[in-house]
This record gives sequence, C-alpha cells and structure tokens, in this order.
Amino acid sequence: MLGFGDEVWWSRLAAPDLHGWQTDDAPLRLVEQTCGKDDCDPKALACYGLLARVHPHHDPAPTDQMLLRFVDGRPVSAVSIDFLRWCSDRLFAAGKTALLLIWDNASWHISKTVRSWLREHNRRVKHGQAGVRIVLCLLPSKSPWLNAIEPKWVHGKRAVIEPDRLLSAQELADRVSAYYGCTHEPHLVQPQKAA
Repeated sequence: MLGFGDEVWWSRLAAPDLHGWQTDDAPLRLVEQTCGKDDCDPKALACYGLLARVHPHHDPAPTDQMLLRFVDGRPVSAVSIDFLRWCSDRLFAAGKTALLLIWDNASWHISKTVRSWLREHNRRVKHGQAGVRIVLCLLPSKSPWLNAIEPKWVHGKRAVIEPDRLLSAQELADRVSAYYGCTHEPHLVQPQKAA
C-alpha cells in the first residue's frame, strides 16, 4: 500500500481562500466568525490523515481512500505512534502486508521515539504479530507540494465551511469525516505531562 501521511488543523474561525461566481444582485458574503465567552470548544482541531492509494488488480487506475483521526491536543510523537498503530491495524484487516508511507520531516515524525517504535513494530510484524510493516519515505524539507494529501486538505476545507455561522467542534469533525467518506473515530489524545 502506498500512503501519504500528514496532519492538518481544521479551524472553526478562519475561512479558507475561496473563489466563487456571483451576480451583482446576490454577492457572496462570508461572515467573520468569533467565539462567544461560553464556547468551550477549541478554536481548531488537529487531525492526522493517511491518503491510501489503492491499486485494484483488474484496474490500473488507483483509487484514493482517506483514513482520519482527530486529536484532542496537538500532534506529538506519542500521538503519531498511536495513529501509525491504528493505520497498521486497519490496513492489516484489509489484507495489506506493508505500507510505504510518504511523510514530511516534522519533528514528531522523525523523533527518536517514533523511529524506535517503527523499528520495534516492524520487527514484531516480521515475527508474526498482526499488522503491516511500515516503511518511511521522507520528503525533502520544505516541499509540501510533493505530498499528494495536501490538495485533499485544501478541497476539504473549502467543502466543509459554513459561510454564515460558527460550527461546533463536533459538527466540524462530523463534516470533515463525511466529506472524506470516513467514520468519525474516537479522538486520539495527547498525553499529559507529569506534574
């Protein structure tokens, strides 16, 4: 399986760049959103994604499948490992044996913790544990256009926006999941630092 991985922030307040046709008598208006004092939802949701390129045996044209997990908190090494473990389980259940993961050089992707986990994970899979081997292919620095998942994020942000009201965090996550044809899975949780 060829997969393109990345994280993205889904803002409840900031509108993406949009273009649209309009007439002079009905101009398109986007309302700048603000959070009320009683709004406890985060202003943005972090989300891990894997764009899996599926090549059916009888059809040479690939199809894309998205795997998404939102994060309560922000992307860190421990959450990256949880996401990779979840992807491995999902791909194994789909009959895959290996994932060539195209990923950027974010610190939480290339940390010593993540690299150690990948080595151990691949060793366990080689010795018969359920899961898929994960082979990393890191992109050159400052080259997001080489990651095929990037345009998917842009189109998704344009598709889920609500022009005249503020979405709750739950509504936003549900819309994103629906847009990409994914189940809204339980959120990954950023571990708390010891006090």
